[in-house]
Amino acid sequence: MIIQSAEFIISNTDVRKLPTADLPEYAFIGRSNVGKSSLINAMTRRKGLAKTSQKPGKTQLINHFLINKNWYLVDLPGYGFAQTSKKNRQIWEKFIRKYLLERENLQCVFVLIDSRHEPQKIDLDFCYWLGEQGIPFLLVFTKADKQSLVKSEQNVAKFRRALKTWFEAAPDCFITSSETRSGCEDILHAIQEINDKFQLPE
Repeated sequence: MIIQSAEFIISNTDVRKLPTADLPEYAFIGRSNVGKSSLINAMTRRKGLAKTSQKPGKTQLINHFLINKNWYLVDLPGYGFAQTSKKNRQIWEKFIRKYLLERENLQCVFVLIDSRHEPQKIDLDFCYWLGEQGIPFLLVFTKADKQSLVKSEQNVAKFRRALKTWFEAAPDCFITSSETRSGCEDILHAIQEINDKFQLPE
């Protein structure tokens, strides 16, 4: 897939005020500081499309970007540690889950995981929750340029094994780097394949 256009549409916390659900939509989410915004910018080749920060928890809203005029990329707030109040984190969790459960044109959730770490309970728990709700998801392992490919692949294998204690088969995964753009084209190809089969909800 060639990204010809990528434009910011709206930031919101109210699912009722999101763009009309007439195009396929893909949500990106992960722990705070997993490199989500950097990966979105690398995927779209738009350096400042998603706001990046050294401070975890920069994304605090549901951010919609219209890609190629025919699908939405959604940047969701990170879960887990962020430099904000417990009350704010509870608010985020509530509207994130409401979005994931109620957004009828949501095709897939891309769960971002730091490839440098062994399986973390918070990531596994979120994947288990998606599975319980029947929400399709794929795994995106980030920051692969920060270590050897062998080490990244070892951590990916451990995560997939951990998921198999709950799922019959682990979802497909991508090993990525926002610095080198490795894995970005594979994600876009996966999105294109889903787009080709998209039908409006009845």
